[in-house]
Amino acid sequence: MAPAVDVGAPVDAIEGLKARAKQVDRSIFPDGLKTTGQHPPLYDKIYPYSAFPKRIEGPTEWKAEDYANNPERWVHQFSEDELAEISKAADNFMELGLPLTGITKENFRLPEFESSLTTMRRELINGKGFILYKGFPVNEWGNHKSAVAYMGLGAYLGYPVSQNGHGHILGHVKDLGEDSTQIDKVRIYRTNARQFFHADDCDIVGLLCIAKAEFGGESDVASIHNVWNILQAERPDVAELLTQPVWYFDRKGEVSQGEDPYIKAAVFYLETPDPADPAREQRVYCKWDPYFVRSLTRFSDKGIIPPLSPAQDEAVKLLEATCERVKLHMILDIGDIQFVANTHTLHARTAYRDFGPDTGMPRRHLMRLWLSVPESEGGWRLPYWDSDEKKRGGIQVDDTPPVARLEAD
Repeated sequence: MAPAVDVGAPVDAIEGLKARAKQVDRSIFPDGLKTTGQHPPLYDKIYPYSAFPKRIEGPTEWKAEDYANNPERWVHQFSEDELAEISKAADNFMELGLPLTGITKENFRLPEFESSLTTMRRELINGKGFILYKGFPVNEWGNHKSAVAYMGLGAYLGYPVSQNGHGHILGHVKDLGEDSTQIDKVRIYRTNARQFFHADDCDIVGLLCIAKAEFGGESDVASIHNVWNILQAERPDVAELLTQPVWYFDRKGEVSQGEDPYIKAAVFYLETPDPADPAREQRVYCKWDPYFVRSLTRFSDKGIIPPLSPAQDEAVKLLEATCERVKLHMILDIGDIQFVANTHTLHARTAYRDFGPDTGMPRRHLMRLWLSVPESEGGWRLPYWDSDEKKRGGIQVDDTPPVARLEAD
């Protein structure tokens, strides 16, 4: 089946973008890699609803009951030997005197643990799409060594990309007192509000728990392929609407010079064909965050873009409700690391309340990684010009340099 829309970017424009991605100022990006950032899809690579499967089966389609009572299938307790190897690698890296932005597999060697990480990476990308590690000794190691060790592990899964307009490749999920109702300006991870089911602008997101809230802040994950099957069975009209590139996503001011402040896109996509194996399955991919869809009234009120239609508003609510029906709930304890795929799962967080200032307890704090996996290294074949760039996706504003701070700012 041919793609639905034949109004893609000209080939020379795409090649120009790829060429510029390789022209990187190493005084700003020492590894020679720059986050490519947010872009519209290639509209001529978007497939019509009729090309999508009626039902998805396989390891990416799972139900909460498959895992809720079987933690051995998705929880890994770090062993003493694993922690000793990670600790040694972190100490060796810190002795090099390099910034955290310089961590790679080559300078963070894990010869024994690497095979386990390779298996886990494969499961994240092509399997159920999530894992929870337990027992990272964050209190013993402190924030600096914990960040080094965490980013070192991440280097075995993908390339760290910038998470915001400030270039943060080590992010911090923490309530900074910002107003969560100002969704056109505020990123929800900087508040204590509920985060509805969404995917981040990367292939894999990691969260390391440094400190817990007094109440709430718990995690949910849903298989988007299970959600798709339900929509196809119960509301195929909504499934079809979600495959159409009629959705506008806010960029909340995190844009480079000359770029639009929003992106017009679909929610569900099919992978592009594999040139080496045209018969290979084209999987269903989801890119979604309701906060970035509902925050555009400053444009729709002026007639610059259309407002959400009643059908779209219903689809937003139904997608969230369906995720709620099938979610796997988990609680991150101090020293837990959650890795989640953004291709075929959506994740959410409950609202939370921090301990009061008079308790002496720290505020909830998660260190976050956004990791990219390019097409040629096992990543999904996405309908974007940067699908095979090492640091595809993320958020990049002009030449803002990558930074990895140990606290939220």
